[in-house]
Amino acid sequence: MNTSIQIGKVMGIPIKIHISFLLVLILFPVIFSREPTTGFANVEQDPLRYALSLILTLLLFLCVALHELGHSWVARRYGITIKSITLIIFGGIAAMDEVPRNPDAELRISLAGPGVSLVIGVFCAIVYLILHNIAQASQTSVISDVSHLLWSLATINIMLFGFNLIPAFPMDGGRVVRAWYAQRMPYLRATRKAVHLGKMIAILMGVFGLFASIWLLFIAFFIYIGASEEEKFTEASVTLEGVKVNDLMTRDVAYVTDDMTILELLQVMFGKKHRAYPVIDHFTREVVGMVAFADVQSVPMDKHNSVLVRDVMTTDIKSIFDDADAVDALKMISIHRIGHLLVKNRITGAVTGIISRTDLTRSIEVLGYSER
Repeated sequence: MNTSIQIGKVMGIPIKIHISFLLVLILFPVIFSREPTTGFANVEQDPLRYALSLILTLLLFLCVALHELGHSWVARRYGITIKSITLIIFGGIAAMDEVPRNPDAELRISLAGPGVSLVIGVFCAIVYLILHNIAQASQTSVISDVSHLLWSLATINIMLFGFNLIPAFPMDGGRVVRAWYAQRMPYLRATRKAVHLGKMIAILMGVFGLFASIWLLFIAFFIYIGASEEEKFTEASVTLEGVKVNDLMTRDVAYVTDDMTILELLQVMFGKKHRAYPVIDHFTREVVGMVAFADVQSVPMDKHNSVLVRDVMTTDIKSIFDDADAVDALKMISIHRIGHLLVKNRITGAVTGIISRTDLTRSIEVLGYSER
C-alpha cells in the first residue's frame, strides 16, 4: 500500500505528503488554537481562531518543505540524487540516493536545512517587528493577527533551527558531529562515536522527560532508535562497500510453474533447499511472479493438493542488475520489506540469480567490521 501522495515537484524533486499528514491538519490547528504564545488562544472569534491556526499549520509545513529543499539543493551540488521529499507528522524526510562519505559535503548538506529555518525565522521576526509597530499605531486587528502569525512562524522556525542541531541522529546535528569526527578518523568509527553521543543525549533527555514532559520522553525514544538505525545502516554499507550483487547471489536458480500445486511446490523446496523461487507461466515460460516459503505457510494443509502456486505467488516482482552494488540490494529489500530480489543481467535482461536478505546479512557477519 502506498502511504504517500505526490502533490507536486520543486527543482524536479517530487514533494509528497504521508498519510500521517492528515492527522496534522486536525491535530495541529487544535493545538495552535489553544496555545497563547505561538498560537491564537487570545483570538476571541472561534472561526477566525481556527482559520489562523490552520494557516499557521500549512505555513509551518511549507517551512519544513523549504528546510528539506535546503538539504536537497546542496546535496545536488555534490552530485547526489534526491528521489523525493516526504512531509510526515513530525517533519520532513529528503530521500537521498546515498549518504555522502565526504565529511565536507555531509557538513554542508546537514547545515543547509537548519540554515534555511534560521533565515525564515529571522525574516519573519523582522517583518513582525515592522507590522507590530504599525498594528499598535493603527489599532487594526487584521494587521495585529498577521503580525502574530509572523511571530509564531519566526519562533517555530528558530526552534526548528535549534532542535535540528541537537548532536544526535537522526537530527542534522548528529550528521554534523559525524562529519567533524570523519575529518579525523575512519567513517565507520566516526559514525559510532556520533551514535554513542546521540544515545547518551537521548538517555539524559528521556530521564528528564520522566519528570518534565511525556513529549520529551517520546523525542528521546525517537532519537535513540534513529541513532541505532543509523549505526546499523552505516556498518552494513561500509562492510558491503565494493561488493557486487553477483558476488553474493544464488546462481542455481530453480524455477517453478504457476500451475503447480502447493504440495508439488513443497516437494521442490525440500529438494532444492531454497526459500524463494521465480514462477514461470506454464505455456509462455516467462517469469510471472515469485513464491517464497512464507507465501505457502498461510495455506491449510488439507488444501495443499488443490491450491496452485499462482494463487499465492507475488506478481509484483522486484529485481536488480547483477553488476549493482550489494548495498543497493539491501536498500531495495529494506524499502520494499521483502525477502528476495530477482537478479538480471543488465545487457540481456536474462535472470542470472536470486539474492536474499539472508545472503546480505550473512555476508555482513562473515566479512566483519574491519574498523572495530
